[in-house]
Amino acid sequence: MRLPPLTEGRLLRRYQRFLADVALADGTVVTAHCPNTGSMLGCAAPGSRVWLSPASGAKRKLHWTWEVVEVLAEVKVGIHTGRTNALVKEALVAGRIASLAAYASIRAEVSAGPGSRIDFLLEGGDQPPCYLEVKNVTAAVVDGVALFPDAVTERGRRHLDVLRAHRANGGRAALVFCAQRGDVREIRPADDIDPRYGRGLREAIAAGVEVWGLGATITLDEIKVDRLLPMVCPPLD
Repeated sequence: MRLPPLTEGRLLRRYQRFLADVALADGTVVTAHCPNTGSMLGCAAPGSRVWLSPASGAKRKLHWTWEVVEVLAEVKVGIHTGRTNALVKEALVAGRIASLAAYASIRAEVSAGPGSRIDFLLEGGDQPPCYLEVKNVTAAVVDGVALFPDAVTERGRRHLDVLRAHRANGGRAALVFCAQRGDVREIRPADDIDPRYGRGLREAIAAGVEVWGLGATITLDEIKVDRLLPMVCPPLD
């Protein structure tokens, strides 16, 4: 995925979930849209180098969008969750997940029952229709281990229920965790942050929901999904 031209700055603060004050190189302070509703654990420290894209619509109230943050020397993280589904679709089309490559059709934002939608419905071929839900991963701890979620997520637990129900009805269900940072080698549930999600994820896997991890490398020009990552779920005490 090619990125629009980016402008560098220093993060002053992130607040009210959707706002970030950034000092540009010329000293101008701007307020940028933060397209990430999570806690952004480890990715929103004041003083961090960040990169913004200009707004494409003239009617946008905020003229900048926060795209990338540098969390360690040369480790850049894509924080724009609105780009995650497109990245995963690119990976599906490219056959990055071999067991999902046989589907002929990829439909986005499909109804999964009253009041519920799923990110993708995969159809065609000789396999049952597959519900596919995508999660964006940015939080990492030591030794390349990324965590999801970075905050308690009731919405994420509801998605697990939808996937389990589809699987129980004879369909195929999958969950893809996409880590938009190049230093990640595995993904784990953040049991200390949301133990209910961790339990629900393990129950979904036991019920036949397939789980995949994808890793993406970030430059200032593009985000490229370039590797499969293991999703590791240690036994709970």
